[in-house]
Amino acid sequence: MSAVRRHVLARGWQAAVLVLAVRSLPAWAGAQREEDLSDSVRTALSAALAQQTPAAPSFASAAQEAYYLEWHAEMARRLARFLAHEATRHDLLHTVWYESQRAGLAASLVLGLIEVESGFRKFAVSRSLARGYMQVMPFWTRSLADGDASRLFHLQTNIRFGCVILRHYLERENGDLFLALGRYNGSRGQAAYPRAVLAAQQRWDYVGPETAVDVQRDGVSQTR
Repeated sequence: MSAVRRHVLARGWQAAVLVLAVRSLPAWAGAQREEDLSDSVRTALSAALAQQTPAAPSFASAAQEAYYLEWHAEMARRLARFLAHEATRHDLLHTVWYESQRAGLAASLVLGLIEVESGFRKFAVSRSLARGYMQVMPFWTRSLADGDASRLFHLQTNIRFGCVILRHYLERENGDLFLALGRYNGSRGQAAYPRAVLAAQQRWDYVGPETAVDVQRDGVSQTR
């Protein structure tokens, strides 16, 4: 093999390693800051640790269930470019729907945040050690349970932590989503992260047919 060919192959290998290294990192290495928790937030997060199976969404009407099924089918189609396995897509969407509704957040906002934070990588770990789909910091488990940060790789635990934390920050910021997103990322007052999440949210927006009973605006789940 010639020296030139060896050089080209070596450079190609280095480039491939660099690409893999970049892809293995979350798009944003968020770092929520540890703070005192209200009793309601502490209770909700503690419940997430205890509940190890996906909760089933409940519907007040056939129209609500039909809307969910239509939403699920469309989101699964969009999600296919991130997650190859149908069962993984189903479980994630099932959980995002349930937990976002439970926290009073738009599912599109939660999906947009996941896209920006982890690129839909379940086992993503940032430089600041934030973990999982929604890049939750380990101190949340230290303050609420036995400190086992590996719990944050459990699907429902991670999504519930993320949703409840974001709802907590929304309340802290009097409903200002821009500031709440900045607080979630540890960059309160800076524009780059909130803009990235809100742009990603638009890619997950779904209104559906006129029979839809759930309308999502400004990150907050609303019912017609």
